[in-house]
Amino acid sequence: MRVMDPAIRIIQSRASMASEMSVKPKIEAEGGCGVIGAACSEQIPGRHLLPALTRMRNRGNGKGGGIAALGLSADHLGVSKTILQRDYLVQIAYLEPSIRTDVENEFIFPYLQVDSASPVPTVPDHRSIDGLVVKPPEVRRYFCRVKDDVLRDFMVKNLLDEPELAEDEFIFQNSYRLNKKFYASLGEKKAFVLSHGKDMMVLKIVGYGDQVIRYYKLEDFPAHIWIGHHRYPTKGRVWHPGGAHPFVGLHEALIHNGDFSNYYSISEYLAQRNIFPLFLTDTEVAVYLFDLWRRVYRYPMEYLIEALAPTTERDFHVLPEEKRRVYKEIQTTHVHGSPDGPWFFIVGRSELDGRELHLVGITDTSMLRPQVFALQEGKSKIGLIASERQAVDAFLWSLAAEDSRFAAKADIYWNARGGSYTDGGAFIFTVDRTAEAPQLVCTDKFGRQVVTPPRGSSKKTVERVFEFGSKRPGMEKSLMIAQGSSSIAELCIDLEKQAKTSLQGRMAAVEFLTWLLDNLHLVPYGREGPNRASVESCLFQILRGFPLISEIPNPSWALIDLASMEHLRQPVGSEHTLLLDVRDLPAEGENSASSLIVAAYRRGWKHVISFDWCGQRFCGCGLGPNSEGFRIDVFGNPGDYLGSGLDGAEIYVHTSAQDQVAQIMKSGKLVIYGDVGQTFMYAAKGGEVHVLGNAAGRPLINAVGRPRVVINGTCLDYLAESFMAGDPLNGGGFVILNGIEFDHEGQMQELPTPYPGGNLFSLSSGGAIYLRDPEQLVGEDQLNGGRYTKLDQRDWDVIRPYLEENERLFGIRVEEGLLRKGELHLDWSETYRKIEAVQLEALTMAEG
Repeated sequence: MRVMDPAIRIIQSRASMASEMSVKPKIEAEGGCGVIGAACSEQIPGRHLLPALTRMRNRGNGKGGGIAALGLSADHLGVSKTILQRDYLVQIAYLEPSIRTDVENEFIFPYLQVDSASPVPTVPDHRSIDGLVVKPPEVRRYFCRVKDDVLRDFMVKNLLDEPELAEDEFIFQNSYRLNKKFYASLGEKKAFVLSHGKDMMVLKIVGYGDQVIRYYKLEDFPAHIWIGHHRYPTKGRVWHPGGAHPFVGLHEALIHNGDFSNYYSISEYLAQRNIFPLFLTDTEVAVYLFDLWRRVYRYPMEYLIEALAPTTERDFHVLPEEKRRVYKEIQTTHVHGSPDGPWFFIVGRSELDGRELHLVGITDTSMLRPQVFALQEGKSKIGLIASERQAVDAFLWSLAAEDSRFAAKADIYWNARGGSYTDGGAFIFTVDRTAEAPQLVCTDKFGRQVVTPPRGSSKKTVERVFEFGSKRPGMEKSLMIAQGSSSIAELCIDLEKQAKTSLQGRMAAVEFLTWLLDNLHLVPYGREGPNRASVESCLFQILRGFPLISEIPNPSWALIDLASMEHLRQPVGSEHTLLLDVRDLPAEGENSASSLIVAAYRRGWKHVISFDWCGQRFCGCGLGPNSEGFRIDVFGNPGDYLGSGLDGAEIYVHTSAQDQVAQIMKSGKLVIYGDVGQTFMYAAKGGEVHVLGNAAGRPLINAVGRPRVVINGTCLDYLAESFMAGDPLNGGGFVILNGIEFDHEGQMQELPTPYPGGNLFSLSSGGAIYLRDPEQLVGEDQLNGGRYTKLDQRDWDVIRPYLEENERLFGIRVEEGLLRKGELHLDWSETYRKIEAVQLEALTMAEG
């Protein structure tokens, strides 16, 4: 007799649950959401999610927000630790409170042993929460188990012999039936299950994610993992709270930024396994897939991620043979169930009754949605995932402000390369609670651990700062004052004292701290997060000490902020630099930082030093044509679209930039002392750009004309796709890709490959890529529409001035750095390789 797999038995047991159900088209919901997740070795209060969510409100529209918390506190829930670990935490939203008795009598009390039941606390009046228009649902939580006789009958009926597996499935099916009867997306909406996993809870409303925390009084509620979501923009009736994120499987909660093009086919795939969507959004089917493959099919996390985001094209063929064999089987079985389209998932999952918790970030193979990962190590360890780097820093800033174990900056930030052989496009932060003290570990899809650089000596760090600073004119006074410092933090304290002595002292301190920020990659550090946080905090404090524009006429530097913005005027006398405090300004619109910069430019200011950006967008946009002679310096966390449409001005970004930077840039100069996000320089027409670090996916797509760009790190994929920038030897555009990074000692080193992806110069018709690749690691199979061609003296004469400017900006030496391999000096012709468009080469040959 053939033994039936438990997964098949579970699927068969769902037949009655799925009766009279059919696959229906979804109610459309477009992407663009603000998402964030945090996992920590300590339980952290929900209030630290507030700054991140609040700053991402421009990614929402107030029609759907939600949060999930995992790794909860028994004391804050009013139950014993035993109950918290053993019981399912079922939370039901009662849209019509009068229906509660019917729900409990039909779906709770007949089947479940309820050990504790209580309402989720709320503020007395939802209108006290600014902007919260629709009253959130009344929520009741039940700590419960399946009754012994009910579970026994369920196991016998469905031929299941594992009690834990059977109890999980009963809870899942019972909640599904409840939702089917009392919610049904196309029918009446009276009640629905928010969550039903162990050591996990979900709350969501018609509103924003931060309003969830305030309304349900979660500011002091502690958890190891938090995820939060703003929905944007939404069509149809999905704005009902049941359509907001997160969605749940059983022990997991999933939030999603993006959209599927194959929702119907995934729904059919699930229907074959007796699961039909009730809420009619693609996020719902995504979490059903996750639960099916993890809990029912018991896939390892690696195989689950492969089923969601298959490894394809060159990445597949680079994999080891054994992985290719397994992945081919997974893809053959599940390809029609894999989400297709731009999407990014953050998943929180509780396993082993909450003793092991996962925060998972997964990006699609096309990498069309923004994402950033971060890790900070120290006395306590924390990992974060978000739509924007500024959201990560907002969370850490809040945490560090009240807990000295944390710093306001992460030690490392990075992007995932979807469906790749390098990291698999996914990272998992695991909180292991089996030990006496919980531990956090970060791994990629393949199980390889992600670690921060080893700690160095604070004293050595400061010594290197003095060594470099002593070679720079104008730094003598600042160095003398900070001579006794033993750490970056102490050095900053000494400089703050200097800044209080005089206006000139302030200006000197600003110059020194700016230089230090820009050169942190060259000095050894213990933890870069605390160092960068110390320098930025000190710099912002000093800048806020300058005279306000409304107070003192004719200072060299004048300060303007939200309170004094109405006093913006033309510069008078010796005034030349406007300091703009961005902290409290809105993300976009009439009174935004970008609008103030444009207004300052039109009034005749030549230089704006803008600081403490918190995700505000469009910096440097709207200046109009021929803006030469105007300069913007940017400190903090600038938001999307920085420098888009730039035509003449210069922008210096003393940090990393986010997505859509320098789109349709025409001319001018952009310098980024860090990384840059997705779709950098889309459709750019010109300009000179230098990037210290990496570019994420799809840089310079559809660029034309004369953009000239130096990227010192690498790019995820699709670099210069459809590049149409003419012949670089006759005034056309090009990209220099150096493929380097800096280690924890501040030494330049080569990346494992200068370019890890495929689609390099894909479908290009002009321009060139100059690739630093002395080992010739990048093969022709990574090109698509490009071809290696001879690099001659004319090419070197064209690109060398840009590398020399790169040396001046970032300290990346040409002769002693880029043209060296260990102790060996290389000729430029041995170091760089030229890639040009096949079409251009063919045209040149035809003309010849």
